[in-house]
Amino acid sequence: MTGRWIEVAEGVHARRYEELDLTVGLVVGTERCLVVDTRGDVEQGAELAAAIREITPLPWAVAYTHAHFDHTWGTEAFLPCEVWAHERCAAELSGDTEATRASWMAHYRGEGKPEIAEAIARTTITAPDRTLTDRVELDLGGRTAVLLHPGPAHTGHDLVVHVPDAAVVFAGDVVEHAESGFTTGSFSDETDLTAWPDALDAILALAPRVVVPGHGEPVDAEFVRYHRDGLHELITLKAGVGRGETTEVAAVAASRYPGDVTLAALATP
Repeated sequence: MTGRWIEVAEGVHARRYEELDLTVGLVVGTERCLVVDTRGDVEQGAELAAAIREITPLPWAVAYTHAHFDHTWGTEAFLPCEVWAHERCAAELSGDTEATRASWMAHYRGEGKPEIAEAIARTTITAPDRTLTDRVELDLGGRTAVLLHPGPAHTGHDLVVHVPDAAVVFAGDVVEHAESGFTTGSFSDETDLTAWPDALDAILALAPRVVVPGHGEPVDAEFVRYHRDGLHELITLKAGVGRGETTEVAAVAASRYPGDVTLAALATP
């Protein structure tokens, strides 16, 4: 349940968890702070809120990087506060989430983690009450946090948080730092594989010194650049398979990523 803080810049923190290799964030100004994602259930959110209170007593706002449960279902402990997200994230969290709840409860029971399943059962899902389409700036007092939609990538409603004075970007799952960069879970029916490299270019255009991924340890711009190029390769391989010019077996052999990750990317719509 417990995590560890990494201060990536003065007053800018990433918090790492073993569960799902999750990474969330905290940006502290002089008047308020911004919480970037809130973990995956009522208990996990309460743990994060308590950990933040060990750093700062300032009032907080919350930003969701995307609607997936592990990033958004822990918000109850932070209320009342502003909750920011892309408008399509708000629509997803305002819809029917019970099938997703049941699926993750079954997943954790199957993993022998009934306590997480029980916490998910008791969780009230909080839809954002502040939304954006492209960009909004939040004044935290003495520093600005810029919320940006970099374009479709991991989902169609990804949001990144740029802290210009610290040259830090919280990228959500637009950037993941697993052993091979991506995981099979990076790609789904919500993923826009063709557009994803452009989203990474949008992050690189911010000239970040540190990029905090949604999963894994903080990285630098070179890591992002390497996997942008890797996505271009996956797009080319997928197109070749689609035209019948190559096979999935050959595509896997040609990919810089493990076979299961490559196949997950090839299976995107």
